[in-house]
Amino acid sequence: MLATAVAVVSVLVGGLLAAVALTGHVFGAWRSPESLTPGLIGAAMLGTAPGLFTVGRARAWHEVRTLVLPLAVVLLGLFSVSVLNAGHLYVARGGSVVPVLFSLGWLFTLGVLCVCALVALAWQYLTPAEPLRPRVAPLPGWSKPALAVLGSAWLGIGTGLLARPGFWADFVPWSVGRPDAQALGVWALALGVGVLGALAEDDLGRTGPALIALPGTAVTVAVVLACRASAVDWTSGPGLCLVSMVAGLLLAGAAGRALLAKASAPRPRP
Repeated sequence: MLATAVAVVSVLVGGLLAAVALTGHVFGAWRSPESLTPGLIGAAMLGTAPGLFTVGRARAWHEVRTLVLPLAVVLLGLFSVSVLNAGHLYVARGGSVVPVLFSLGWLFTLGVLCVCALVALAWQYLTPAEPLRPRVAPLPGWSKPALAVLGSAWLGIGTGLLARPGFWADFVPWSVGRPDAQALGVWALALGVGVLGALAEDDLGRTGPALIALPGTAVTVAVVLACRASAVDWTSGPGLCLVSMVAGLLLAGAAGRALLAKASAPRPRP
């Protein structure tokens, strides 16, 4: 129920943020110096929605935790960033009625979803665990070093943007404010948790919803970056790193789905 509710919110809010950003206008819960940041936040929300819709079909917790745990990181992280930067919200600074109401709804919705996420996770971990199903598609050995590098890169950048936004914001290849940097850090941290979580599971059969959300997020983020390419300093080191890291998400998701489909295909009888 939590994943479905977040998926619906992600489609509506994420679609709005991404669509407005594609027109070059700035819209969000706080003032941003560039439309790209709220557009990327909306793109990430939109890209993860298909994976969240499949969570309800899972039979066991270990089949969805590689997506649900990053989801909790996003909800708690964005709510904390919004509260810590409350002075930047339109509801605090004032403005036209639409951004003010949107920022108020943003804060209220995140708060409710955070409570639901904490209750759901507490319930899950307090419930006696069922025996784990055997691994059906272990990760190939050649993929593990690449996943470790990809996950660590996203995790490290996310941690830096969250902990020291004033310093790490200079490494973002477009103009960002403090809440922008920290919100991007939340999503980067969640992506790192998801990739490293899949590495820890060591089974593609336990990453089904995440394998839908990962390439979906990469595609939607790439679309927004392509449409707002003029705002990005592509010749800088961070710009080139961003391209490689988004491409890494896409390749990891596509390769994972292909390998899982191959492992799940019925084998011909001798």
